[in-house]
Amino acid sequence: MIRTAMNDLHQWKNGKYRKPLIIRGARQVGKTWLMQEFGRTTYQNTVYVNFDNNKRMEELFSVDLQVQRLIMGLELYSGQKIDPANTLLIFDEVQEVPKALTSLKYFNENAPQYHIVCAGSLLGVALHQGTSFPVGKVDFLDLYPLSLFEFMAALGKERFAEILINGDFEMAHTFRQEYIDLLKQYYCVGGMPEAVLHFAENKDWNEVRKVQERILAAYEQDFSKHAPNEVVPRIRMLWNSIPTQLARENKKFIYGLIREGARAREYELALLWLCDCGLVSKVHRVSAPQIPLKSYLDLSAFKLFVVDVGLLSCMAGLRQDILLDGNALFKEFKGALSEQYVLQQLNPQKTLSAYYWTNERNTSEIDFLISDGYSLIPLEVKAEVNLQSKSLKAFRDKFSPPLSIRTAMTDYKKENWLLNLPLYAIGTISQQISKHI
Repeated sequence: MIRTAMNDLHQWKNGKYRKPLIIRGARQVGKTWLMQEFGRTTYQNTVYVNFDNNKRMEELFSVDLQVQRLIMGLELYSGQKIDPANTLLIFDEVQEVPKALTSLKYFNENAPQYHIVCAGSLLGVALHQGTSFPVGKVDFLDLYPLSLFEFMAALGKERFAEILINGDFEMAHTFRQEYIDLLKQYYCVGGMPEAVLHFAENKDWNEVRKVQERILAAYEQDFSKHAPNEVVPRIRMLWNSIPTQLARENKKFIYGLIREGARAREYELALLWLCDCGLVSKVHRVSAPQIPLKSYLDLSAFKLFVVDVGLLSCMAGLRQDILLDGNALFKEFKGALSEQYVLQQLNPQKTLSAYYWTNERNTSEIDFLISDGYSLIPLEVKAEVNLQSKSLKAFRDKFSPPLSIRTAMTDYKKENWLLNLPLYAIGTISQQISKHI
């Protein structure tokens, strides 16, 4: 598979002020594969250490954190000589040995010549349990499921992605049906690497669904294994309520939909746990579209999305054979899938942050209000080709943003204040903002 995060790893390797790197992301988004593939293709040697249930590593890091002693222990453990210039050290599931996390501080301060990449699916959870963290002594990289463009590449359609990235929308228009078909497939398969791999190899929808069900079952096991016992039932109820929450026209998260009479304070820990695992993303409402948006957060109002659009399809019980019914996919559960998909393409774009806006009476809503730190851009998501945009026009008339974007199953078109961006091209939104502002 081609992962754009590989470019980030190369930049990290060649950085003048390189620190140990921590890759964050939900379980099964491909962190281990990415680290090992980076080591295989970029270094002469790779030393891989998985800290999960690893008593020997617990003992090694529990005595002291003197770097040369640790290196000697890692050499003995792996049976390999660690050459600082040519060896990549991989610490997987590093949160399972908290002292290993702490050791990154000493590697950074006393032995920066070593190249260390770490990952941990439950890293955020571990930090909230009081793990000593090397603040300021590590670099971070967030890894998400495959984007639509990465999905295209995995299916051997990388040229289709290149056409969009290069901005050749006339060519894209010629092949618009192929793009629409790829988008529909992505809505059902999603971007979890194992599901994409199975689909790329045999196009077996049933096998894809089995993979998704296994991933969801593994998440449920994580709830029981790692979360406090008293919080586990609430995590499950909250997690399972998300498809219902997103199926509503107003997608603001309502605790009462988890169970009758539910209150926010009862589910704060459950929500924090899911966020720390990377399984959900919160998109907060802002009370005023002004920079910086964080200063105008309404902490009581937010939308909640899951990690992957394919997993959302599975959770909602959306049948894959619905793809055979023309545009039917976008008529059933269409708004939920479309907003989930758009956010999933926005998340990896590091220069953008996403919020949403409603007026005080909730009579007007902008699906996403995105910021590049300098400008605010309203983004309206349409699942089909319906181009009525009353809220977007009202927002533009009142606040005069430099650019407004509507993404739908339509062709690319720039007209005055409005940019129509095809749903399958939302991965180019950073480029479009730079081009038109």
